[in-house]
Amino acid sequence: MSDMRGERLQVMLSPEELTAVDDFRFKHRMPTRAAAVRELLKLGLTVLATDGGGRMKSSNYGVFSRSPDGHTSGSDPETAA
Repeated sequence: MSDMRGERLQVMLSPEELTAVDDFRFKHRMPTRAAAVRELLKLGLTVLATDGGGRMKSSNYGVFSRSPDGHTSGSDPETAA
């Protein structure tokens, strides 16, 4: 892959997803979050089949499971006791 990066990609992450990226980054001694995200993307593209597995909503591609109301399971302070 070229060292020239001409495109910027903005991604919104939940707090849990950001923690997962940061944990990966520090475990693998990566210099930046961007480097960690690029490595995770490369790993994911290497492992995943290219057929996409059929038609799925974009919400099905999150790192953590989400309930029908959009929150991650266990993230509600009233139910997490």
